[in-house]
Amino acid sequence: MDKYFSVKKAALYADRSESTIRRWCSRRGLPYYNIGRSVLIKSSDLDEWLEKYRRVDRLAQKVLKNALTNALPLAIEEEKGGKSELAKKKPTCFNYGFGHVRLRTYRSGRSCWTIDYRDENGKRIQQALPHAQSRAEAVFTLQKKVAEVFDRKHGIERKRKKIGFSDFAKIYLEDYMMTARRNFQSDVYRLHKLCSYFKVTDLRSITPLTVERFRKSKLREGRTKSTCNRYLALMKRMFNVAIEESYVEENPVQKVKLYSEKDTLKERILTEEEERKFHEACADYLKPIIAVALNTGMRKGEILNLKWSQVDLKARRIRVEKTKSGKVRFIPMNDVLFNELCILKNGQSPFVFFNSKTMEPYIDLKRGFKAACRRAGISGLRFHDLRHTFASRLVEKGVDIETVRDLLGHHSITVTQRYTHSSDERKRAAVELLSKEIKDKVCDVSVTQEEESKLIH
Repeated sequence: MDKYFSVKKAALYADRSESTIRRWCSRRGLPYYNIGRSVLIKSSDLDEWLEKYRRVDRLAQKVLKNALTNALPLAIEEEKGGKSELAKKKPTCFNYGFGHVRLRTYRSGRSCWTIDYRDENGKRIQQALPHAQSRAEAVFTLQKKVAEVFDRKHGIERKRKKIGFSDFAKIYLEDYMMTARRNFQSDVYRLHKLCSYFKVTDLRSITPLTVERFRKSKLREGRTKSTCNRYLALMKRMFNVAIEESYVEENPVQKVKLYSEKDTLKERILTEEEERKFHEACADYLKPIIAVALNTGMRKGEILNLKWSQVDLKARRIRVEKTKSGKVRFIPMNDVLFNELCILKNGQSPFVFFNSKTMEPYIDLKRGFKAACRRAGISGLRFHDLRHTFASRLVEKGVDIETVRDLLGHHSITVTQRYTHSSDERKRAAVELLSKEIKDKVCDVSVTQEEESKLIH
């Protein structure tokens, strides 16, 4: 005989809460009867309803059991948080509704934040932000760009910030150069000279003519054209950052043409005789450094910052990190270099070359290098010329230009060709080939004239 339960008794009978019984009745279709303000549920309807959900529960338990006993298509690693390899990858694209922010990774290993948005005409704009150090900075730049698009679309003109050259130079030095650039020490001196010239001049009042006048003043002081180009390159980077920060609207340095530096390239190759004299004149701490430079072609900064963790004596190769191109390269060791490094291996410092007094790596070698050149009687030699010598000797030995490029770590083969100069001996030998050919022809002509005279007489 069927019984009728109230909501409270039905909850006790089904071992469910009263809210669940009411939800079954109102949303799930459990039959019920309204008698006045009371809700009554027939016992047979409730039993049928419970039996239906027991079948669903048994099916769910069966599926769960199969899932636990069978192998999953994606391996779950419980020790590492239960995430698959795909889920562990960090996202590289972030959508903010008004634009996108992406973290792009290039083949060289470098990564750069980029923004993606549309202008007032609906044209898609993608811009790289090499100065952005985090996603927050990239998003902030994206917001500023979208705000500028909104202002242009609706004709809104906002007042730009005013700032003097010296004040912005301080911001540029502390917030950009010292964080985004690795080698900024050389630019600090140039920035000081720029500040002494422009002083508190408003950035917006600096025009291409003002930049040209500054460059001519440097030429009158006796500076070279290449030095003037370094000043303009620094100003160009400064104004690019000023545009990003809404201090100016355009870069005046972009309209000033740089001087050509083709005629200023210095060609200095160390001969074998000069190398012998230079090696004898070098101090003891400088000799292994010169040996590394002549046998690897590494830059001075790469040599002074070389660590033993980068030197593999078993495989006889050096891993060069923090290069100018940003790409790690490997240089094999020859017997001369291998013997030098084996002698230096002492475990006193993580650096290969260091000051024995401070136990820190050398900052520079100008004084010791110049003293060795003076004692050896060699003039016009720079430390970078040892890299020239390394590349030129490889080409003279018949090494192909591609291999030389890989050893030097150049991105383009055009740059490598600057280091592959022909020696004077090779040039003289090439010209002598023409001289020899002309002499042979003269000898042949004299013989024929003697034969003709015999025939006549």
